[in-house]
Amino acid sequence: MKKRNILMVVILVVALFSLTGCTIPTDPDTGKYIYITSATTFNSIMQSENWFTAIFVYPLAQLINKWVSGGMNVGVAIALITVIVNAVILLVTFKSNVDQLKMQELQPEITKLQKKYEGKKDETSKMKQAQEMNDIYKTNSVNPFGTILATFIQFPVIIAMYQAVQRAQAVATGNFFGLSLEQSPITGIKAGNYGYIVIFIVMIIMQFLSMRVPSYLTERRAKADAAKHFKKYEKIKSPMQNQMYFMIVFISFLAVSWPTAMTLYWIISSMVNVAKQIFLHNTIHVKEK
Repeated sequence: MKKRNILMVVILVVALFSLTGCTIPTDPDTGKYIYITSATTFNSIMQSENWFTAIFVYPLAQLINKWVSGGMNVGVAIALITVIVNAVILLVTFKSNVDQLKMQELQPEITKLQKKYEGKKDETSKMKQAQEMNDIYKTNSVNPFGTILATFIQFPVIIAMYQAVQRAQAVATGNFFGLSLEQSPITGIKAGNYGYIVIFIVMIIMQFLSMRVPSYLTERRAKADAAKHFKKYEKIKSPMQNQMYFMIVFISFLAVSWPTAMTLYWIISSMVNVAKQIFLHNTIHVKEK
């Protein structure tokens, strides 16, 4: 399990490095990203760039352009497309998301099993641990490998959304409550506009909630189950907690210098993720007391 957690963190870090925009084409004269405008065609993107940008980034950017040019607030446009994209992903990966949630709830039981066999390196103990682990998964109808599906499907979509928000001309050249979405938070703060501090702090808070809410919901359910069976709730420190803080610091480090458009998107995306976690939790454990 520890190896799996480390692997997931490595994957997230690699993905975040991919999201820094190094693959987004820039204008050699201005150094700015080459924006996708209403006049940009699918064929031009396909010929000058690559299939990923043409199939995934282009339609998302054009949809945002269309909505904003039609009078929609840029923040609302980003929120709407984020909700739609996440809803589609959830429909495709619903079972995988359910397994992820169940795995979180089984973590205390898995941790106890790991401690039971801690330090035992003989083959018999390893086989017994593996068998007991499989029994836990089978009893709770969880496919541990199925949980990876949602993660891998979401990565390319996250990258596409990231690039679409940065390259949609309506977003890049727009503003949100007087803040230029093309400018980075650190540049805006240096210029004396402290509204950038507010949006940056909000992003950190929402990112924290996005990572903390799943474990909070799991703890709340565990406490309710313990009370229901007249048992004492024992909180077990999650091995993912330190990794969660590391990811928040890492994302914050990147967010200081990326366009404010991405900060806005990250806030909205985190809010959508919190809503998704609550929805999944209530769907699985509806009306349980």
